[in-house]
Amino acid sequence: MADANLTSRRSFLASAAAAMTAASCATPRRGVAGGKRPPNIVIILADDFGVGDIAALNMGGVIPTPHLDRLVSQGMSFTDAHSASAVCTPTRYGLLTGRYCWRTCLQSWVLDAYEPPLIAGDRLTLPKMLKKHGYATACIGKWHLGAIWAGEGEARNKKPDFSVPIQQGPTTRGFDYYFGTEVPNFPPFTFIENDHVVVQPTDPMPENDPTVHVGFKGAPMAPGWKFEEILPTLTSKCVAHIHERAQSGQPFFLYFPMTSPHEPVSPSAAFKGKSGIAPIADFLMETDWSAGQVLDAIDAAGIADNTIVIFAGDNGHSAYTGLDVLVQHGHMATGPYRGHKGDIWEGGHRVPFIVRWPGKVAAGSSSTQLACLNDVMATCAAILHEELPDDAAEDSVSLLPALLERDEAPLREALVHHDVKGQFAIRKGPWKLVILAGKEGDPKFELYNLEQDIAEAQDLAGQHPEMVAQMLALLDEYVAKGRSTPGAPQSNDTLNIDVRHLPRERWAHPRT
Repeated sequence: MADANLTSRRSFLASAAAAMTAASCATPRRGVAGGKRPPNIVIILADDFGVGDIAALNMGGVIPTPHLDRLVSQGMSFTDAHSASAVCTPTRYGLLTGRYCWRTCLQSWVLDAYEPPLIAGDRLTLPKMLKKHGYATACIGKWHLGAIWAGEGEARNKKPDFSVPIQQGPTTRGFDYYFGTEVPNFPPFTFIENDHVVVQPTDPMPENDPTVHVGFKGAPMAPGWKFEEILPTLTSKCVAHIHERAQSGQPFFLYFPMTSPHEPVSPSAAFKGKSGIAPIADFLMETDWSAGQVLDAIDAAGIADNTIVIFAGDNGHSAYTGLDVLVQHGHMATGPYRGHKGDIWEGGHRVPFIVRWPGKVAAGSSSTQLACLNDVMATCAAILHEELPDDAAEDSVSLLPALLERDEAPLREALVHHDVKGQFAIRKGPWKLVILAGKEGDPKFELYNLEQDIAEAQDLAGQHPEMVAQMLALLDEYVAKGRSTPGAPQSNDTLNIDVRHLPRERWAHPRT
């Protein structure tokens, strides 16, 4: 990339306009915070929430989402937005670091119960960056990025000592405050606050609870623990936190990774049966309500004009929580796209991505820019005139030109997709190269033109071998350089990244 592109990404200098070129992956030359108090930033990340789960974005939707519909009318919707992965842990890593998770040792699936932290302690994270600019930072919700628990054993076989403080959790990765659950369907079944469990999980999870994975029957549970109370509790915590921070005079960052509509599908009493369709539809309605409570709190606190709200899903809608029932009732949770959560196909990683910023982002607008949740970090950096070091946010591109409607060319050169099995795909312009891999033998390459074939039904690899070769070479380059943006080459955490084969192990050996 040209030096001008590198300069424009790393230095946000005052300028009357941002010069954009067709190959640009750059952030604008100026931020927009100016000398005023920086904007508050609130990120709401729904869990397993499909691109078609918002009624305003899905003309065929049958589940009412009035609160998210209102957000759509007040902000900008990105129509070609993607999670960094088709499953949750890798996407959360990408959102908070601006880096593809497959650069770590985690090459497939997600973190298991009680596994150690995935984000390295010395890595710059979004909350760490914001703290440098005077932000108070909080995470309320599902963490699923690991911590160190005292006790014997490893992962789900561990026997934790819950009386000992948790080490290397959210408050060591940039958050001043944390409240939530590591994962709602993983133990321990109790709330965590900062570095300790709130209620000691002294009871076993009932063997006859149908909402819990069979491997976690009998796992540690707080007495009286109820799955249907998780989302309302987290929501009320977020509302209280917003009102508290609004009175402080200090800019704040609230990251609200929801636990819904991820399993266990447990709508609260107020929403059970409300949809008239199925529990998953009820839970979708409660997810909309929860987001609405946060939006209402921001408005009621009088801080809406100086608060950026971002709503997104962490991956596509799940297939195993009632997707077939939704389809039978005419609700297309994954829109017109092929696949669902976990897949390399569009339905696995296409997500809703909405940004509200009154006075800066046009209400009811949309953008066709290719966007990724990784891009939140570079976008926030651009707003704050922050110079990102070369060893941070290696796969993050600022979307600020699109938000301000100053974009005249593609902001992102290409986007890498990753699925639950560890398969890769790469998207550039209308083209998407999918690498269907096994653990041995040659992979199968499939090529799709998404402008002409959004359903990924017509493989064009045989007709365009030159495009297959070009895109595969670009993916190889991104792996080799340790980054997909302009800047000095970086090191991946492991040498065992193989885009042509499935990983032999979920955890690859670390670089030595």
